[in-house]
Amino acid sequence: MSWRGSRGGSISSDGVPAGGGKALPETRNDVVRFEDPSVLPELFGIHDAHLRTLEGSLGVAIRPGGNEAHLSGDPIQVELAGKVLTGLYRVLRRGIPVTGNDVAAAVRVVTNDRGADVSEVFQDVVFKSSRNRMITPKSVAQKRYLDAIRDCDIVFGVGPAGTGKTFLAMAMAVGFLLRKEVKRIVLARPAVEAGEKLGFLPGDMADKVNPYLRPLHDALYTMLEYEQAAKLMERGTIEVAPLAFMRGRTLNDSFVILDEAQNTTSEQMKMFLTRIGFGSKAVITGDITQTDLPSGRVSGLNEAIAILDGVDGIRFCRFSDIDVVRHPIVQEIIKAYERFEKRQQG
Repeated sequence: MSWRGSRGGSISSDGVPAGGGKALPETRNDVVRFEDPSVLPELFGIHDAHLRTLEGSLGVAIRPGGNEAHLSGDPIQVELAGKVLTGLYRVLRRGIPVTGNDVAAAVRVVTNDRGADVSEVFQDVVFKSSRNRMITPKSVAQKRYLDAIRDCDIVFGVGPAGTGKTFLAMAMAVGFLLRKEVKRIVLARPAVEAGEKLGFLPGDMADKVNPYLRPLHDALYTMLEYEQAAKLMERGTIEVAPLAFMRGRTLNDSFVILDEAQNTTSEQMKMFLTRIGFGSKAVITGDITQTDLPSGRVSGLNEAIAILDGVDGIRFCRFSDIDVVRHPIVQEIIKAYERFEKRQQG
């Protein structure tokens, strides 16, 4: 694969046309040549849909031809488009599929960090599901998060909904379990949210607890066949339980995930962290802007960030709206709410 470029137009050193007058916008023309044309249909997309996504996102013109792509437009944007194409090309050569959502995610990667390597981010296959779905990071922050989980015993993933904090942690946990690096997975969540106490809800304990744990079950079933997941849960190899059920236990050789940690009290967070035993990993996820605790109660997640930041063996990974990997409208909703909250505060 090769990449050559040129800058079009007759422009003097000060950006003014040779004949005088107004400065013309500088144009860069690049050609990206691919050695393996067999992956180009997937790289370019059906009816070149992926190229159209790149054009719309970066404001460049892209013309495919043979085993080449001709790029034209603003120099910086052309450079970014070239980075996306070459990065995703390498991903495809590794046998990892590329979708339209991946193209949009790759654009976000390079626009937020011009030095980022798209292929390095997207080639980190965390887990391959029974349905041959490959789970990979879709942002630089997600890649750093996965590296932190591999390197550290305790990792905090803090940021808005849709950034993949819990889903990626669960994918890592399932991978650890199937490789026999841990003996079980424990998924925990505070069972008191949105001001509801279990004692005031109708039904038996299972009826009361299940709605709070359903998101964890849903994520689990995207990675494992239903029968396989059910069998592992029946054996206790995978346990999904309210946080309160962890009191008094020590979890050795386990991969433990605490979801919605912003809704823990100080006491609950300390209790959870001190349950971690030998050979275990713990991942704590939450969004400090979405605390549902009663007014006046301190979030255990906020307190843990203040107390534990800088402690050896503990890593804090922070996500923002640029890491949201859900429907694009979710990103716009998050931004709109952030602007509204700033206006309300100021």
